[in-house]
Amino acid sequence: MNDSFTPAERSILAVSCYGHFISHFNMLVFPAVLLPLAAQLHLTMTETLNLSFFMYFLFGVSAFPWGFAADRLGARTLLIVFYIGAGICAIITALNVENPLLFSISLAGIGLFSGIYHPAGLGWIAKEIKNTSRAMAFNGIFGNLGLAMAPLVAGFVYYYSGIRVLYFVVAVMNFFGLFLIFLTRNHKRGELEIRGQNQPSSASWTPFLILLLAMTLGGIAYRGTSVTLPAYFELKSSGLFNTLSGVIGDIGSANLTATILTSIIYVVGMGGQYFGGRIGEKYDLRISYLVFHAITIPAAIGMSLSTDMSLFWLAMIHSFFLLGMQPIENTLVARLTPPRLLSSAYGMKFILTFGVGALSVKFIEFVKTEWGIESIFMFIGLVSTFLCCVVVFLIKKTQPIKAET
Repeated sequence: MNDSFTPAERSILAVSCYGHFISHFNMLVFPAVLLPLAAQLHLTMTETLNLSFFMYFLFGVSAFPWGFAADRLGARTLLIVFYIGAGICAIITALNVENPLLFSISLAGIGLFSGIYHPAGLGWIAKEIKNTSRAMAFNGIFGNLGLAMAPLVAGFVYYYSGIRVLYFVVAVMNFFGLFLIFLTRNHKRGELEIRGQNQPSSASWTPFLILLLAMTLGGIAYRGTSVTLPAYFELKSSGLFNTLSGVIGDIGSANLTATILTSIIYVVGMGGQYFGGRIGEKYDLRISYLVFHAITIPAAIGMSLSTDMSLFWLAMIHSFFLLGMQPIENTLVARLTPPRLLSSAYGMKFILTFGVGALSVKFIEFVKTEWGIESIFMFIGLVSTFLCCVVVFLIKKTQPIKAET
């Protein structure tokens, strides 16, 4: 990965990066086919979106127990459970596309097992890789690759083969993770430096709890964006679709175009992840975190007022900084966590950012019904504003925090 990592660290990072990729891939397949699935099931967009609620909810709320288990059983064991469980649930999903109840239950299973990754994988990195910020940046890039590839793969597979085949593809990609794990060395606990032993003595629960509140609000902004963006592009970029069709000929359906645009947005977010990791290495993590989130506010408000190319450019800015702050945030967790609780701490983070963040599905349903789909990104901008106020409070309660301890 990089000369600054030892061979053992590179081995851990390789396995962890694929896990991050596939965990986000699993979550982003569904919104990419939201509108065509609604038509296939003869449901409204809101009713179809609601089928995914427990997938996103369990993705988050299972994080703490998974993190608790990872602290005791080891990350490698938990990642094996992740790939087997999510792969089997994807097969069940493929077999029940026409049954909304069973389809929703099997999606929930994908969310439950995908929830293993973040506490197990990030805890593994924080414990055993010295250059935490850069490792988190590489790991984040692969997470963003999962975000980018999910709508692209989903759009093409659905267009040519349908939703049933799409979820069989998801199953195969999860099972491939087992192959990668079995090719790597099974590092025994204690072989590498345990990062939890080197936490600053000033680490306490108060700053971490403030950070948890900020991350919860960030989870609402992230999930609200991720579940809305493909459908929003499909509805608000008809002029761009018609222009592209006129210039380069048949480019498939409006849904396929929207999924391609969404994939491009998440590829841009990969650049944001790398940029965020480098910023996190050089500057105070707290200030960097505040600046990245603050930039997303005008971008989100602009998205609510835009269509076509202006919407596309604003979405790229929003994605670059919303996703780019993640290595900064994950390094903050490592620096503010009480000693020897890193996987459990990441579990607490993701039970809030993804579990409570799943409530954004409900918020979006309400906002769309009351004020229209354009108001969703205005709501996301408001959430990010509150988040920045919390980060200012964190800054006042703590001393400068650097990536390297």
